[in-house]
Amino acid sequence: MFKELASALATPFLGRVVEICIVTPDLKSTLMGLVRSGVGPFRIFHFRPHTVSNQEIYGKPATFEIDVAFADTNEIPGSNGSKRGIQHVAFDCTEIHSATKDEQRPLLGDNVYTEAAEQRKEFESRGFPLAQNGVWKGRKGVYVFQFFDTTTAVKTCLETIVFYDDWEASDGFEELPA
Repeated sequence: MFKELASALATPFLGRVVEICIVTPDLKSTLMGLVRSGVGPFRIFHFRPHTVSNQEIYGKPATFEIDVAFADTNEIPGSNGSKRGIQHVAFDCTEIHSATKDEQRPLLGDNVYTEAAEQRKEFESRGFPLAQNGVWKGRKGVYVFQFFDTTTAVKTCLETIVFYDDWEASDGFEELPA
């Protein structure tokens, strides 16, 4: 069993962990608690159809609106029962190690779509369907995000993110200081 595991780990296809998502029914209260705990500052974005295109849920066109808050931190600290707790872990796949090479391969421009398609193909070949995805339009470039239904295997959802090389967050976010 461990030999098979070691072989699988020798060819990773995900980038570094860049996000752990906490779902909450009360964003303000959760953010205030996190800020009180020393996490922050936060930038709050409103994902709406005019800021996130190509919205899909389980491969079907969909419309969703969510508010997200991102905090930058040097270190990153199961199943959430859809009420509260860790909902997903995100991986930055903008620059990943090729399975056949040791060097990094930077992605530029529209190659973000190619990399996202490769990530989707890899997850689906391992039995994990695409659950939700979209393209977040930034001030510059785009950011492709894909959530895979990995809950049966790891009790949480895994997300891949691929950034356009000069992506910048769009204007109109709110700041919540630390």
